[in-house]
Amino acid sequence: MIRFGPALKALFLCFVIAGSAVGYVWQKGQIYQLGQEIRQSESSLMQLQNENQRLGDQLAILRSPIMLDQRARELNLGLAPAQPAQVWRLAEPSAPPEAGNVPPQLAARQTETTAQ
Repeated sequence: MIRFGPALKALFLCFVIAGSAVGYVWQKGQIYQLGQEIRQSESSLMQLQNENQRLGDQLAILRSPIMLDQRARELNLGLAPAQPAQVWRLAEPSAPPEAGNVPPQLAARQTETTAQ
């Protein structure tokens, strides 16, 4: 009789080693692929941050009073600085006496007890 036990053990051991090797190579490939995706995402993030910074700078320039004045002149909008008679100065209202601990710069809110 031929014994198949040692041959089966050797075959099983070869499958385990081969499976581990294939798994190791696959895992290394996944690590490499994920590293590439991370690098691409970081590159894209840097490009978007640079674009955001550039657009923010451009917005600040376009919002500047000098640029707004220049643009209003280009479009012939007929805008001019306000005359002193056209400016109304409003006094800061004082806090109502029932507000108590509410700071004067904030609007007082009615609570449920005072609203009833």
